[in-house]
Formats: sequence, C-alpha cells, structure tokens
Amino acid sequence: MEQDQRLARIFGVLYLLTFITSIPALLLYEPALRHPEAFAAGSGNVNKIYFAAFLELLLLLANVGTAVVIVPIMRRQFEMEVLSIGYVTVRILESTFILVGIVAMVTLATLQQDTVGAAEATVAYTLAAIKDWTFILGPGFMVGWGNGLILGYMMYRTQLVPRPWPWLGLIGGPLIFISGTAVMFDGGHPSGSLQGLATIPEALWELFLGVYCTIWGFRREAPILSETARQGLKPVSPTAT
Repeated sequence: MEQDQRLARIFGVLYLLTFITSIPALLLYEPALRHPEAFAAGSGNVNKIYFAAFLELLLLLANVGTAVVIVPIMRRQFEMEVLSIGYVTVRILESTFILVGIVAMVTLATLQQDTVGAAEATVAYTLAAIKDWTFILGPGFMVGWGNGLILGYMMYRTQLVPRPWPWLGLIGGPLIFISGTAVMFDGGHPSGSLQGLATIPEALWELFLGVYCTIWGFRREAPILSETARQGLKPVSPTAT
C-alpha cells in the first residue's frame, strides 16, 4: 500500500510539473509565434526561446511519466491494464508532437543569426505555423483522448480518486478533441476563444489530479489497491457510489 501511495504522489507531482512547464513555455513562445518575421530579424530574445524549449523538454518527461507510473497499479485488472497501455501510447504521441514543435522553435531562434530576407521570412512563418499545428494535434487533440477519456474512465472505474471528479475528464476530453477538430478544419488559431473555453474542464481535471494525488495520494478504499489486487488477482468490480 505504501508503494502505491508513493506512486500516487509521484503521479501528482508530475501532473503539477506539466502545469509548471507548459504555461510559462507558451507565454515565452508567444511573441515569436505572433510575429515570426520580426523575431527572426532580431526583435526578440532567443534565450527566452531556448528556456521555453528546455521547459518543454521537462514537460515531455512529465507527460510520459504520468502514464508510466500508474501502469503497475492498473495492470492488476485486465481491462485497466489494456487502457493504461493505451494511455501510455497516447501520451507518447502527444509528446512527439510537442518535440516537433520544440525543434521548430529552436530552429526559428537560430534564424536570428542570419540576414533576414524574403526567403528567411518565409521560413520563419513556416516554423511558427509548424509550432501552432503541433499544439493543435498534440495538446489540442491527443490530450482529449488520453488525459480526458482514457484516464478519466480509468480513474472513475478504479475509484483511485473521488468519483465525481473524473467526470471533468470524461466531459472535458470530448470537448478538447471536438474543438481541436473544428480548429483543424476551420484553419483557426489554436489559442482562439473556442478552444480556450473547451480546455477549461480538462485543465481543472488535470489540476485536481496534481493537487489531490500529491497531497492525499490515491484513495485507500479503492478496490484495485486491495491485498487481493496487489497479489495479481482480478479485484472485485467497484460498486457505484
């Protein structure tokens, strides 16, 4: 049980780390993304871009870590084991998109070392567009499936956290990938008002996971944490509460 609670707190800390790294990185990237030609011409601070890229590298580790640490618990029940593997896979896909965006941004930063002409300006806009699209396809789409639907369902079924809270993920997940799909086909900006509003339930769900699991760990009454489950047997199905 104590090992399970250690994993729970690691899980919570990693979720808090995703907030601590992703939000500042987005703010640091913003000037270069909105005016890539001016940034490439020397109007921006490249060190901000490099620091944002470093934060996102930490974000990648936290993303994958949040999925990996719950596998030892979820594998005690076959249905949850399969879903946890799917969760790890989705987190890796999301992180892949983020990594492509990091490469685009550090490449944009290096353009400041060159004389910016028409060709360089075009490259700058292209790199900024790549970063925007990786945001749409990764945090703006994959998160809805992974953190929202899959993780929300697993937490609801296993009762590792109080049952009302996973509904934020089960509702927020579809909102994320529906709004992400709408932005994708509309060609809108990924930080538009539609997607911004759609991310609120999902953001609250992830923030809750970070705070709750860091402070309290998983619910000790959860059937999947029982002695029978820890011995590798299928736990009793949780009753509705």
